[in-house]
Amino acid sequence: MTELRVYYDEAMLEHTPPDGEFDMPWTDRLEAAEPHPDRRERIENIAAIIENELDDHTTWAGIEPATDSQLARVHDETYINTVRTWADNGGGRLTRETGGSKETYQAAAFAAGGAIAAVKRAVDSDRPEVPYALVRPSGHHAQPSQADGFCFFNNVAVAADHVLETNLADRVAILDWDVHHANGTQEVFYDRDDVLVISLHNDHWSWDDETHPQSCDLSERGAGDGTGYTVNIPLPAGTGDTGYRYAINELVDPVLSAFDPDALLVSAGQDPGTMDPLGRNTVTKAGFETLGSAARTLSNRYTDGTFAIVQEGGYHVTHLAYATLGVLEGALGIESEIADPFTWMPENVDLAKQAVDRALRTHSAYWPVE
Repeated sequence: MTELRVYYDEAMLEHTPPDGEFDMPWTDRLEAAEPHPDRRERIENIAAIIENELDDHTTWAGIEPATDSQLARVHDETYINTVRTWADNGGGRLTRETGGSKETYQAAAFAAGGAIAAVKRAVDSDRPEVPYALVRPSGHHAQPSQADGFCFFNNVAVAADHVLETNLADRVAILDWDVHHANGTQEVFYDRDDVLVISLHNDHWSWDDETHPQSCDLSERGAGDGTGYTVNIPLPAGTGDTGYRYAINELVDPVLSAFDPDALLVSAGQDPGTMDPLGRNTVTKAGFETLGSAARTLSNRYTDGTFAIVQEGGYHVTHLAYATLGVLEGALGIESEIADPFTWMPENVDLAKQAVDRALRTHSAYWPVE
């Protein structure tokens, strides 16, 4: 029976961004501030639903924070020190949407360390298990010298580079289904051919020329040796279970087959969920079960089961827990008895398939996908 191994530490709960969102921090025009979307309750609820519903299948493991040398494989040393000094001075807003508190540096180091531990377990162990880094703050927007999108250190990139640098793997594939573009992960590996970055995301373009210059569109395909190894799949608002399944089957599967990775790492952001306040998609708990199952199947098919999940976004603290439960049930091969507690929303199937077909035509220049 496949087991779930969860990497988690309560130190990550202490990261406290200031209230308010993006260009709307706290203002005296209003009586109440909008709570920052990256609340500690996000991962507290995920931990609770795992304990309550998957306890018989789960082992909990501690985390060591990532060291400076591990972070420096991906991030500039000056940037690492900037984040540390900023946190030591009490935090606040580091960029317009990314902020924290004096505990943020430690939390971010634990998050990167959790990703390293989960991925190292995946490549080191022959046990039938799913290593899962239940971490916060998320990482996939963080660039080598830039915080962005609630992210400070790029957890999955640090973990991928660690197993490559230590010769535990030669080729790593990263599948990111967070509703927002994996711009930071793309940036880290943009000119490399040993890491394949596949990002399924809403077609939201850049949200800040300074901190988020990447466009997320089909024109960003890698550079130099990495040309073709960035596979962006922009999806329209309203993409749901059918659209994501179509993208996985028609594009993700054949690209992974051709790349032939040693390990598959999933950047699992559940903000494509139907209730998410920062997404506009309609994936249900059943859809997330399908994604988790598909990721496990692809891993068994192409990496001999070398597979790990790293938590990214998802900001509706109730639906996130159910959606993540779906991902884990799918990855474990457990037939769920728990339905999505929220009303199903219609999905934009035709436009989603058209978007995937456009991506197919673009990426067919590099991969056998037609």
